Amino acid sequence: MTTGGFGGALFLIALGAILRYAVTWEPAGVDIGIVGLILLVVGVVLFLLTLFLTISAQRSPGRPPPPY
Repeated sequence: MTTGGFGGALFLIALGAILRYAVTWEPAGVDIGIVGLILLVVGVVLFLLTLFLTISAQRSPGRPPPPY
């Protein structure tokens, strides 16, 4: 589950960076730079959230195994 979170976050960051810094085409009514910036921010937030959840899941050991 965390691999998809990291992969999705990195995809959004890469797509946002491409739209923000590499695309010069501007369709009518849409600012591609702003769309890229939004995707960058969402990707960073998703990456940090996934990182936090991964670290917190590793810290909590859960219930101990039942005795035999």
